[in-house]
Parts: sequence; C-alpha cells; structure tokens
Amino acid sequence: MATYRSKYEARIAKNSPKDISYETLKLKWIPPIKVRTYTPDFILPNGIIVEAKGRFTASDRAKMLCVIEQNPSLDIRMLFMNSNVKLSKVSKTSYAMWCDKNNIKWADGDKVPTAWLKEKKK
Repeated sequence: MATYRSKYEARIAKNSPKDISYETLKLKWIPPIKVRTYTPDFILPNGIIVEAKGRFTASDRAKMLCVIEQNPSLDIRMLFMNSNVKLSKVSKTSYAMWCDKNNIKWADGDKVPTAWLKEKKK
C-alpha cells in the first residue's frame, strides 16, 4: 500500500478508482538556477496528471508554471482541498482564480472528478 505525503492525498486515493497511480512519474524542470525534479501526485489511466494541494504556496505556484510550460504535451491539473482560499492574507485572488488566469484546469474535493476519469486519452 502506498504511503502518502498528506492526509489529503490519502483521502483522494481512498475515494478514487484503484487504477490511478501515485507518484510514479518524475519530470525534470528547470527553475532559474538549477535543474529539479517534479513528482506528480496522481496519474490517471488516461494520462491526466493531478496535483493535489491543501496549501498552495508561492513556490508551489512558480514550480507548477515552470513544469507546465516545460512539458506542454502533458495535461496537468490541480485538485484543491478548498479552491476559494486566497493566495495570501492581502490578496483578493483565490487558488481557483489563479488557475483560471493561468489556463490550468482545477477542481475541489477529496476525490478525482468523475469527468476527468471519463476523458479519453489524448
């Protein structure tokens, strides 16, 4: 049985079909200083990559933009515990609004949306 990095990821795995994989892919991404590796949380059978976030920090957002830009053939989406959380105490922008602004598909909840699971492989 997989060991998850957070209770939120464990809940998503428990509430989702058993054929999704957890942290089985490593993608290189290049921030301004050096090469790094990004390990997506979940990969659906149709190839959609799902990154689960309870807290979505500024460094997480910068990393996701770099990874998505440097891997344009991949379908990377965000799954939030609560997409209405603001980026900071002084920001009016929520996680959902940030994703919309950056053309990143997102959803709320503790399971992978059924619609994402039913999408055909691209």
